[in-house]
Amino acid sequence: MFLDFFYGLREHGVPVGMQEWMMLMEALKQGLHGSSLQRFYNLSRSLLVKSETYFDTFDRVFLRVFEGVEGALDIEDEVLEWLKDPKNFQELTEEQRQALEWLTGDELMQQFLERLAEQTERHDGGGKWVGTGGRSPFGHGGEHPTGIRVGGQSRNRSAMKVAEERRFRDYRTDASLDIRQIQVALRRLRSLTRVGPANELDLDETIDETCRNAGEIELVFRPEKRNNVRLLLLMDVGGTMDPYYEPVSKLLTALHEERGLREFRAYYFHNCPYELLGTTAALLRKDAIPTGDVLRKLDERWKVLIVGDAAMHPAELLEPFGNIDPRRTTETRGIDWLHRIHDHFERVVWLNPDEQDTWEQTHTTRIIKNLFPMFHLSVDGIADAVRALIGAKTLGQTVH
Repeated sequence: MFLDFFYGLREHGVPVGMQEWMMLMEALKQGLHGSSLQRFYNLSRSLLVKSETYFDTFDRVFLRVFEGVEGALDIEDEVLEWLKDPKNFQELTEEQRQALEWLTGDELMQQFLERLAEQTERHDGGGKWVGTGGRSPFGHGGEHPTGIRVGGQSRNRSAMKVAEERRFRDYRTDASLDIRQIQVALRRLRSLTRVGPANELDLDETIDETCRNAGEIELVFRPEKRNNVRLLLLMDVGGTMDPYYEPVSKLLTALHEERGLREFRAYYFHNCPYELLGTTAALLRKDAIPTGDVLRKLDERWKVLIVGDAAMHPAELLEPFGNIDPRRTTETRGIDWLHRIHDHFERVVWLNPDEQDTWEQTHTTRIIKNLFPMFHLSVDGIADAVRALIGAKTLGQTVH
């Protein structure tokens, strides 16, 4: 694994020499990483990367080689070890599914902490303990309508909570691979209107007024034509959006390079915009901005482009304290925040990277699709979304 890391960095253009690598090996020998993935990440980046221009490449190689994250709720290494090599899951019958207990977010977290305190061994295929391949609300590789995923990979996008520290990557603003078509699709955002002081000579009106005055010159002035489009971009990041890192990065790059916009702002969220929006993908940083402040500072003339797959557990969207991250739950529902965005701005559209034929298969996607005009994250979809942004407002259906 470490050799894959070393050669992976070199293959992707990060100039790592043997001196830096041996220094890292010596630091590991002395235990400076503290058996922590986070500390190993910080240690290796500080020793191996000579310039911040390579940070993005380093992160991508690190993510590929060292998949997995540390627990955020003080989950012991022993518990995570039990969850390795999951048992194959046997599909439940409809009767078994109906018999499963539905839990609220508070009940789920309370029982989870109780199970962690009581459990003394590995469990697979059961219905109570933290394990794999079963009907328990806790673990991974199984099925439960109100579960909390611990370790493992997301399969059905149905977890109500996820007990892990998420490491998100900022979408890149310097992506240069084939963004020309996206830039062409975005050109329709260049909506020129006459705003500001009247300091440009209107030649046609001047001639007309001069004729009306029997040849006495009457100068007529008008405001200059300027692009008056202000765009707010909200991007879902992490989890099921990881496979779409490249196309979203290309979109963000194209928008940063779009000179026709009068103003442009971009923020991050995870699954659904709640009370905080991130200025970077690290949503818990101190520089996160309250969503309410964004709505107060930006008037209704701002056009809003939301990018996300709209796929999440229904509780995240429709229930109080539904945020998948237990550290950031609030009483206000995700759907309420979406309604506030919808009602505040005149024009809001949603770009979905999932294939269009899958949208009706996900409950939350159907709800969001009824609230906002939804388009596919493709060149044609972006062009259609831009046309919707500069046209008349499309009113969605109210969802409670």
